[in-house]
Amino acid sequence: MEEIIALRYVEALKSQLDAESFANTVELFKSLSTSFDNSKFAEVLTSPLVSNSDKDSILLDVVKSASSDEINNLMKLLVLKNRAGLIPAISNVLSAEYSKQLNEFNGKVYSSDDMSSDVIEDLAKKISTKVNSKINLTFVKSDFNGIKVDVEALGLEINFSRERINNQLIDHILKAI
Repeated sequence: MEEIIALRYVEALKSQLDAESFANTVELFKSLSTSFDNSKFAEVLTSPLVSNSDKDSILLDVVKSASSDEINNLMKLLVLKNRAGLIPAISNVLSAEYSKQLNEFNGKVYSSDDMSSDVIEDLAKKISTKVNSKINLTFVKSDFNGIKVDVEALGLEINFSRERINNQLIDHILKAI
């Protein structure tokens, strides 16, 4: 639900910014979103006990470096509508929109076995040619018995399970007999 609301704010903001300003806004919201990792910061901005003017001044001080009326107005609007807690969701939607504009997407490779960076780069290049986009993959060690590639922004998931391959091999051998 938060992403749907955040998308409306992002679309409005995107319509008011040029490409360079949009890129700067994405970076600004990424850094602002990391501030929400601090539980006290998030609590102050979402607490009904803190006045809206205090929340305004906190957020406006944080985004002062952007020198953008659009961003300042967005911060004021978020505080006015008691939606300052949506900033991390807005950051995620902004990043996704920016990735779409650049045609560059991030994904993850899951496996229980370690993989070299060369293999991951090669895999990223091959997937990039198939989907006509630049794909950046990062390795995540997990308990998955096989290899799983996930590019969430594209809805792309590829997996090779050792167990499934073994079962298919056994079935094929049994059918041949």
